[in-house]
Amino acid sequence: MPRSLRIIIAAGALVASAVLVWLAWLQPYLAEEDVLKLGQGEYSLMGTDGQPFTQASLQGAPSVVFFGFTHCPEVCPTTLGDIAVWQEELGDVARDLRIFFVTVDPARDTAELLGDYVGWLPGAIGVTGDEAEIRAAEKAFRIYSRKIPLSDGEYTMDHSALVLLFDENGHFFEPIGYQEDLDRALSKLRRLLG
Repeated sequence: MPRSLRIIIAAGALVASAVLVWLAWLQPYLAEEDVLKLGQGEYSLMGTDGQPFTQASLQGAPSVVFFGFTHCPEVCPTTLGDIAVWQEELGDVARDLRIFFVTVDPARDTAELLGDYVGWLPGAIGVTGDEAEIRAAEKAFRIYSRKIPLSDGEYTMDHSALVLLFDENGHFFEPIGYQEDLDRALSKLRRLLG
């Protein structure tokens, strides 16, 4: 099977899995009290800006948090591209919006690699750490990820594809779905930033 076809199949499976995880796992458990706790927990990661990333990092300004990985064939680069479009559309309104790209693949995603990966996106900070801390952060944000072996000995990652919005107090605001309609995504961001 050609490599490009394997990548397309893996990307399709990734998106389908993310939707199923949201419908079957995350959404039913997000009672109001759980929503308020999203992002809260005992995890300590490091940002490509040299600053620690903990639950306290979500306070002080509105934030966008997305979990992904640098070897992602479609979902992650597409989502980062969407965030760039949102920034452009919102203009100065989004100048204080912080963007955190947290890896689900710490074995490959070093701070240097993450810095290169998100460096083109204004204000974006890559976040990594050791395996245990990444898993603790995934638990705090209710993110799903799983390593998927490929036939050539390599692997990809299946993971949640939601962009999570947090207000300036570090409270979860609402999610933006993968490839969500631009007007709807901008409406959510305007409410967050308003």
